[in-house]
Amino acid sequence: MIMNNNSHVQPKPFWKRPEGATGAVFLGALLVGGGYLLYTALPTLIDLAQNTLYLAGMLAVLAAVVYMVLDPRMRNLIWYMYRSVMRWITGIFVELDPIGILKNYVDDLKKKVKQMEKQINILRGQMHKLRELIHINKKEIEANLQLASKAKASNKQTVMILKSRKAGRLKDSNVRLEDLYQKMEVLYRVLTKMHENSLILAEDVKDQVMIKEQERKAIHASHGAMNSAMSIMQGDPDKRAMFDAAMEAITDDVANKVGEMDRFMEMSSNFMNSIDLQNGIFEEEGLKMLEKWEKESTSLILGEDEKQNLLSQAANDSDVLDLDQPIKEPLRQEGRRNQYDTFF
Repeated sequence: MIMNNNSHVQPKPFWKRPEGATGAVFLGALLVGGGYLLYTALPTLIDLAQNTLYLAGMLAVLAAVVYMVLDPRMRNLIWYMYRSVMRWITGIFVELDPIGILKNYVDDLKKKVKQMEKQINILRGQMHKLRELIHINKKEIEANLQLASKAKASNKQTVMILKSRKAGRLKDSNVRLEDLYQKMEVLYRVLTKMHENSLILAEDVKDQVMIKEQERKAIHASHGAMNSAMSIMQGDPDKRAMFDAAMEAITDDVANKVGEMDRFMEMSSNFMNSIDLQNGIFEEEGLKMLEKWEKESTSLILGEDEKQNLLSQAANDSDVLDLDQPIKEPLRQEGRRNQYDTFF
């Protein structure tokens, strides 16, 4: 089951959103442009201020500006309008609709599941070859030890030394190969579990998109821009904004999980590419990458408990991995809650 710790959704700050970057640029340009206009118009304003009628008009404008700055409701309304405009401008160039983004993630997850299946099959083939290599080495170790024993009985010191040393080298090689096999088993167990959880994730996201797309249309229809603005002025929560914040939180969560999948698949691919089974060698850098992942913090897509459980299974000699078992497909359990229901 995929972990979900987002029972209470915190809206992402405006400045950390895509439209926040647009807003920062626009605000900077507004301040610079406003300052320049004020500087160039200052002599004219001074002349106008000498006229009582013009002075009264300028004071009225200044009073309106001060009122908007000091009044919380007016300040919130202007801030809401500013964010809405920046979101509209940004939306021309960037996909901001969380429903649209989640639809893209569903398609992306389907592709990644196929890639993961291919990677699992490649890894399975390498593990079969490695296991056979370890078995061959064990037979050679036994054969060389027998030859060394016979040579010792025949007082053939040179032959005994050569066969004993060869058996020793094969033993050292097998220790390293068995350690490599255990690391590959970690990869295999994690990849197969990620594959299973990715299918669940794709199904949950697809269900949420199907349900929330209609719900979002209804909320946006009944809580339009004017209704949202009035709610803000009255100090009431903006239901439309709250719904969108929950959808964006789902989008961020899915993005983080997909990013973790990408990083792990890239790491596992680099690890497998560093292995030369034909010559029985592998790069230490590949092992270090995997060991670093094992020591890292909680996995978003696996969860801390599931990750530790997989590592324990790989380290347990009595828990034998069946490489011939088909890749597990998750079964739809009756009554299973969608992991994103708690976001709303």
